[in-house]
Amino acid sequence: MVSEFTLPALGADMDAGTIVEWHVAPGDRVKRGDVVAVVETDKGAIDLEIFEDGVVGEIVVPVGVRVAVGTVLARIDPECRPAGATPAPAEGAKPSAVRTDAAPPKVEDRGRVEVPAATPATPVTPLRARVSPAARRRAQDLGVGVGSLRGTGAEGAVTLEDVERAATRETPDPRASMRAAIASAMSRSKREIPHYYLSTSVDVTPVTAWLAARNAEVSVTERLLFAALLVKALALSCREMPGFSGFHREGRYEESPAVHVGVAVALRGGGLVAPAIMDTADQPLPVLMAAMRDLVARARTGRLRASELAAPTIILTSLGEDSVDAVFPIIQPPQVAIVGAGTVAERPWVVDGKVVPRHLITLSLGADHRVTDGRLGARFLARLTRRLCDPATL
Repeated sequence: MVSEFTLPALGADMDAGTIVEWHVAPGDRVKRGDVVAVVETDKGAIDLEIFEDGVVGEIVVPVGVRVAVGTVLARIDPECRPAGATPAPAEGAKPSAVRTDAAPPKVEDRGRVEVPAATPATPVTPLRARVSPAARRRAQDLGVGVGSLRGTGAEGAVTLEDVERAATRETPDPRASMRAAIASAMSRSKREIPHYYLSTSVDVTPVTAWLAARNAEVSVTERLLFAALLVKALALSCREMPGFSGFHREGRYEESPAVHVGVAVALRGGGLVAPAIMDTADQPLPVLMAAMRDLVARARTGRLRASELAAPTIILTSLGEDSVDAVFPIIQPPQVAIVGAGTVAERPWVVDGKVVPRHLITLSLGADHRVTDGRLGARFLARLTRRLCDPATL
């Protein structure tokens, strides 16, 4: 049976996207995990992956068209028949009539562009050939959508000058649409999710000492950041208390079989994304650190994968670099919990009846009261604290 490849929701604040590149054409074989297209959203260019093996039967939405989440982008034949081949009817079955009145996919009302379902796909030059690397980087910095630009370079390639010219015409704030999308999603979250908040101060003096000693013995490229320990401790805590790692959909909680911690990354010019580190609890600290660096770099250059944005089962947001004591974040639906971390700072603390300087951090938990309660939340924070304070076991 031919399956439909649709535009996924890459976060609660996304409702549409523009196809800016197809890596495949009808007749091409694809396998699960292949990047087959690039969609431009308010958060940048996102690589779309296929989730099954098969042959591309039809490209439904061409480059340059903005469509709503859930729109059919292409059709995939999982039986890997040659392009154009018609499946043989089952023995004794009558051939079915071909419908010619199929409704076109929904396209966002921006110019009322209609995409007929039967529109034949046309060969598309890959975006790497249509947009110069310098132009792509500049477009990301300026918030200019390259999918709608008409290039003046060789073979219609979009050049740096094309991007600069487009930026001068776009007087609105290039991040305004992102801010509006985030505001809409977070307003819905606070309106629909009964949040409760807890926080705790943690003495991480032994942790920082362990980290300093460990980093002194390795090269600069192999050093760990405190955030890597926090991400791993959070993942292990979620594995032990799965009520905080999953999704609330259609009135019920769905526990995730694996923990994928999303790491909030601030984007240049404003806004943020929270791509996931897959199977976080199973990653050794050095691998986890490398994955975090890679995610941050790709998030800020607009080269994330759709699966990384859709996968988080819980999110960690840290404002430690900004000297913030504590952060109380809003849950990103359909998730049911989010953890915040403030700055590790030296403060007075009582140890053995004496006030001494210690390195402290404030950890906070925002959780969904439909799934857990304050007592469970307190136990979760306590477990996270114990995990974090025993770095040798991470």
